[in-house]
Amino acid sequence: MSRQVRAATVPAPGGGPDAGPRRRPPAAGIALTWLYAPGDRPDVVAKALRSGADVVLVDLEDAVGPARKEYARAATAELLAEPVAGPAAVHVRVNSLHGPLFAADLAALAGLPGLGGLRLPKVGSPADVDRVVRVLREHGDVPGLYPLLESALGVENAFAIASADPAVKGIALGEADLRADLGLTDEEALVWPRVRTVVAARAAGLAPPAQSVYPDVRDLPGLAASCRRGRSLGFLGRAAIHPRQLPVIERAYLPSAPEIAAARETVAAADASPGALALPDGRFIDPAVVAGARRVLALAARAEATA
Repeated sequence: MSRQVRAATVPAPGGGPDAGPRRRPPAAGIALTWLYAPGDRPDVVAKALRSGADVVLVDLEDAVGPARKEYARAATAELLAEPVAGPAAVHVRVNSLHGPLFAADLAALAGLPGLGGLRLPKVGSPADVDRVVRVLREHGDVPGLYPLLESALGVENAFAIASADPAVKGIALGEADLRADLGLTDEEALVWPRVRTVVAARAAGLAPPAQSVYPDVRDLPGLAASCRRGRSLGFLGRAAIHPRQLPVIERAYLPSAPEIAAARETVAAADASPGALALPDGRFIDPAVVAGARRVLALAARAEATA
């Protein structure tokens, strides 16, 4: 791999006139925006790193054609050979665990200083996670793993996958493949697998999952409405395929002023009197409610930091 590839891939610290938005690292480790970028396009990856996304998802799978797979892997490995400049974490979506490329992907990426996590497509069972962990351990440390549930089997095994190994840090739906697997034509048919994914993540002690991508990059009102719906189902943040989607996602998932005020009241009451109690307005709070309120305040701090 040439030095020109690295120069195109890694933005200089501090950037320049075209460096784009910068923000502080996500409050309390909360990521709201996850931006995909094709691994065979170092120029696009560089722009993604300057986009303000919390996590850049370098894609070696669907976004890369067969003839470009090896180049994408090599370019991504070179990018991650050093810590990546800027606040965004860099995760990589490897090729299918059931295809011929994933072992080479893992071997090339394992242990690299810039790798923040691996997104695992088409995970159907805990055995898939175990297989990945075994391969990674042959090459060094195991990074955070993020299985994608993209089939009926994956959704059925959601909790088992989410709790398969301590290296699993999150799960998410891959809705395009799931639609194809189930033959779905109605948006409402996805409500059950979405809720199941949220419940499985919570039951396994993981962060709430991020929503799957919204494929129409021009329909920002539709994206906003879809994010509001996702938030009501328990998702937190969303994957994106274009930088213009990022501000819409962030606005949808940041708390409103009334939500912040209610959270502050809840936390103050809990700090004054630990344990279950009722607030003056009749709302009952317990440790789970308090934990949710603290997350709201962490997001509120993020909103203040980026205002």
